[in-house]
Amino acid sequence: MAILGPVVAVGAVVWQGPERLLLVRRGHAPRSGEWSIPGGRVELGETLREALAREVMEETGLTITVEGLIDTVNFIERDTSGAVTAHFVLIDFNARWLSGEASPASDVTDCGWFAPDDALARVSWEETHRIIGTSAREMWQLEL
Repeated sequence: MAILGPVVAVGAVVWQGPERLLLVRRGHAPRSGEWSIPGGRVELGETLREALAREVMEETGLTITVEGLIDTVNFIERDTSGAVTAHFVLIDFNARWLSGEASPASDVTDCGWFAPDDALARVSWEETHRIIGTSAREMWQLEL
């Protein structure tokens, strides 16, 4: 399969106050089966914030308000020969829960609210750890 170029995607560290943040378990590659922050691909004609609100709603049934930019991250996966098999440019934002009950849907197999330390213990990718830590500092002045 030929890779045409990087895929633009968004992610959100969604908070329900400083005590709880939202994680989803990915149902598809890349990182299938791993816990992560919700998000997904930006569709043609969408702003980043529109894409993020849509993705969180599709994955969890929650309505959020998107706040400030946290950072951008590159996820590049290669096969054994070194050829690129996936390249995502992830643009991550802070967000707050507005309404709804978290329920897995779309391309996630599970979702839930976790205390920040519990969330970090579930997440395996170091970049997601960094993004959650940055969000905690920006939103709540918490050092995780």
